[in-house]
Amino acid sequence: MRRIRGRIHNTSILRLARAAWPVAAGLAGGAVPVAPALAFDLFGLFASEEEPPAPSAGALPYTVKFQGVDDEDVLRALQDTSTLHRLRQEAPPDGEGLVRRAEADLRRLADVLSGYGYYQGRVAIRIDGVALAGEPSVIVAARAAEASRGRALVPVKVVVEPGPLYTLRSIAVRDPRGTAFSEEILPERFTRVGEDVPARSATVLAREARIVDRFRSLGHPFAKAVTRDPVVDDAAHVMDVTYTVDPGPIAGLGEVAVRGTKDIDPAVVRSFIYAEPGDPYTPKAVSDIRRSVAKVEGLGSIRVREGEALDGAGNLPIFVDVTEREKNLIGVSARFSTVDGPGIRAYYANRNLFGGGETLRVDADIYYLGNDLYAKQRKAAGIDSNGLGGRLSATFVKPALWGTRNDFIANVFAGREAQQSYVSDAAGGTVALRHRFSDTFFAQVGVDGQAGRSQDALGKVDYRLIGVPVSVGYDSTDNLLDPTEGVRLTASATPYAGFLGSDPSIFVAKAQGSTYYAFDDEGRYILAGRLGFGSISGANLEEIPANIRFFAGGGGSVRGFPYRTLGPRGPFNLPIGGRSLLEASVEARIKVTDTIGVVPFIDAGTAFAGSLPDFDERIRYAVGLGLRYYTGIGPIRVDVAFPMDRIKGNHERPVALYISLGQSF
Repeated sequence: MRRIRGRIHNTSILRLARAAWPVAAGLAGGAVPVAPALAFDLFGLFASEEEPPAPSAGALPYTVKFQGVDDEDVLRALQDTSTLHRLRQEAPPDGEGLVRRAEADLRRLADVLSGYGYYQGRVAIRIDGVALAGEPSVIVAARAAEASRGRALVPVKVVVEPGPLYTLRSIAVRDPRGTAFSEEILPERFTRVGEDVPARSATVLAREARIVDRFRSLGHPFAKAVTRDPVVDDAAHVMDVTYTVDPGPIAGLGEVAVRGTKDIDPAVVRSFIYAEPGDPYTPKAVSDIRRSVAKVEGLGSIRVREGEALDGAGNLPIFVDVTEREKNLIGVSARFSTVDGPGIRAYYANRNLFGGGETLRVDADIYYLGNDLYAKQRKAAGIDSNGLGGRLSATFVKPALWGTRNDFIANVFAGREAQQSYVSDAAGGTVALRHRFSDTFFAQVGVDGQAGRSQDALGKVDYRLIGVPVSVGYDSTDNLLDPTEGVRLTASATPYAGFLGSDPSIFVAKAQGSTYYAFDDEGRYILAGRLGFGSISGANLEEIPANIRFFAGGGGSVRGFPYRTLGPRGPFNLPIGGRSLLEASVEARIKVTDTIGVVPFIDAGTAFAGSLPDFDERIRYAVGLGLRYYTGIGPIRVDVAFPMDRIKGNHERPVALYISLGQSF
């Protein structure tokens, strides 16, 4: 048994440091000036494709080969660390300079092997057949190298004997007094070791970080590993590691200081901070502060920093440093769909209109439906549509009224909605008050009014709707575009009552929920599910405007079927929508690599003629397979969906392709 303290290091960090170190070391050994190509290839990305310098009288170019390494990761780490390899395009001026490079490698390459779990690994370097073995061999090796001057490249071989791969046998954690922690404080899963886990530096350090994070999650902000004591058994080729961890004091959250605001009232930022002094400290509580503050649109960078010492009450001060974005924003985008035709969208936004974080956004959207799948049927039904649609809207949000967690919201719109089975002209607006109970839960109430005319296969409907929408939302997911855990719920109910002036008098209710479950700590295997419901009561189907009715189908609904086409059919086999809706989706999100994932999925749903789903009616199904490319801002989604029960005459194609940013739900 032998201790190897000091040989456990963060290999990845050292590899980056060594990328810069060999250059300095090589120049100290007398390397010639860097060629222009090498100056551009700052990190050695292309050097492996270049030929070594030609033999010359003024320098000693060489070739370097590694032998005895089968593991590509280990080989790459050795090469990244090796001065000989990294500076092979920069010939030393003499044999002594070449030997000094090799000597530096001998001291470090063995550490690389240890870092990858090869604690009996050996490295030998031969220069033109002369093995380096202490100072007496230096002169001999330098002379051997000089013999190639001007006529050939000096052959250099790095011979690696990794030896047996050591595995991690046990992990123990003690406090500074040498006492083990209880199962309640440190569950067995934190010290459990699986079979054949390589005893690599990265593994030992990662497990240490995970243990420290456990104590931080229990309210110890200053938890730290005092020592790590790795002991290897050379006979059994295993390692036992003992960590000494000092949890430090338990603390609560202290006062939160907001700094860096210039034009935005700091009270607005504070209203998005839901933590109170004395609340239990956890890293999640700190990250939640950043997440909630990021919802202030006028803010740019947000840095949440923990204090370095507890205050007099035993709480940890928190500092929120922010910068502000430019107020004004203009954007334009264009799109084209084989189903929906071409379109263009433009918007203007002001993210701090009056200095209180107010946002004003004006959106304009115009599109042309064109010769779509249902064009002939619309014409036969007498639906007055040339396929041109558009919408102009403006939304104003005043957050943190008088420094509270209440937000004022106002929206107005006007436009023509041209869909495959109907056309609707409407204008209206909404004013609402939203209360944020927490970062995850809000409730909203307001007044909504709109008037217009819709036309579909059932005829024309002139309508006027005035109602009082009430909605709630809950979102505990960990990521907006790529959730791996948590729940999302939204629900709304709007009575458009006749005594308020509505015609028709209807009651509209909607709800949707999704949940996400990760089978592993890294979130590589996730099961995601979604359920949606809608209901309209109080009037017959033909009295309800077509744009208010429910339809299923499309990328955010039942994939594989055309957008807003699933549900009851009317004259000319045109979709007419329904008074209720039921949809469901299940996905298995599987990461194959850190950047590539596959997602098999199944969708189901339809709209129903009645105000409640009738399971005697036909529910439509689709299956598919998705590809995900994970980027820093979210996954790029490509889904291929296949409708399972196509109906003749419904213009349902055998396959549909969807491309977008973010998961489907």
